[in-house]
Amino acid sequence: MSGASVAMTILALKPAPARHSMRWEDFIMTDDSFTDPATIAASMIGISDAETGDVAPHVKPATTYEYGKGYSYYRGTAPGLEDTERVLARLEGGEAAMVFASGMAAATSLLVSLGSDTHVVAPETMYWFLRNWMIKDAPAFGLSVTLYKNGDLDSIRNAIEPGKTKAVWVETPANPDWSITDIAAAAEIAHAARAKLFIDSTTSPPVITRPLELGADVVMHSATKFLNGHSDVLAGALITKEKNDLWECVNHARAGFGGTLGAFESWLLLRGMRTLDVRMQRHSENAMRVAEAMLSNPAVSHVLYPGLSDHPGHEIAAKQMKGFGGMMSIRLKGGADAAARAVLRTKLFRNATSLGGTESLIEHRGPVEGPDSPTPQDLLRLSVGLENAADLIADLEQALGQ
Repeated sequence: MSGASVAMTILALKPAPARHSMRWEDFIMTDDSFTDPATIAASMIGISDAETGDVAPHVKPATTYEYGKGYSYYRGTAPGLEDTERVLARLEGGEAAMVFASGMAAATSLLVSLGSDTHVVAPETMYWFLRNWMIKDAPAFGLSVTLYKNGDLDSIRNAIEPGKTKAVWVETPANPDWSITDIAAAAEIAHAARAKLFIDSTTSPPVITRPLELGADVVMHSATKFLNGHSDVLAGALITKEKNDLWECVNHARAGFGGTLGAFESWLLLRGMRTLDVRMQRHSENAMRVAEAMLSNPAVSHVLYPGLSDHPGHEIAAKQMKGFGGMMSIRLKGGADAAARAVLRTKLFRNATSLGGTESLIEHRGPVEGPDSPTPQDLLRLSVGLENAADLIADLEQALGQ
């Protein structure tokens, strides 16, 4: 008898596995079984495939659907988008989420949905491109903007125009000085004025901060950054505490402006989020070690990192954050010239914009923002990645050396 015949005989004699009487659906975790963000992100709770039991989400690239199936055309919504949005909503503890083609698409869709003849208050220090849009482009949509001093609650109160202000925008930690705003206190101020509180939580994703639990109405992310975590997808996200008329307007704006995230990008974002918790732990640990090392570097005049006990917002950050994230900045005693030289001398830190990837990045931020930037010209912004912390410190020390 040939080897193949023997094998076939053995297989024929082997008893078939017993069939379970329970269905696969009975084993799927229900939506309210687990609430910890780390568990939600790693397990992709709520999107298991009931037919196959796949443990990894699928790419769902269709752009159009047969009528009567619940979907129509991709620009509105689609199964792959909804997979990512369900996970995001669970992560932030919100009622619903929407993903966009970029963080700017998410932020601007939210702001224009407030309607014309609307006043918004926003921080002096924030993501520069959005700040520029608010000041220069928002008036064309009927929006006026007043800037307040970051972290200063009285400044927020004074910036509000009773009866006209519809939203308070907060970015915390704020790019690139990493100032901290008390989210719960800002929510009280906004709601007392019958305004919404919008939080840009890009650098503090939900395994670190959950703004909706602190009183925010909508959370925004440039999902390109820490949510995805691999510098390989451009995406944005909004998560709302509750579905309401504003949320419907945002949904209409996304479809109308064509800001919907692509199917493959949505899948990449979903895949990246599976490691969100462990990545953020390493980002935070590395950034703390780098910040502490830079305190004693003779070339450094200031270390801006909310994890340091002497940071002005440290106590509030410790209250509303679980870890302090991977973003920090240093200011150099040698001024702008020293900063310009340092970014060209690093070997491990890459001289590039953006943040939140596994790789460490360094940027001379002021010149990038332009002549109107309030950012000090001696400031270097660091996105601290997942490399060995000792290697990162050694790289900065040699780059800052005389």
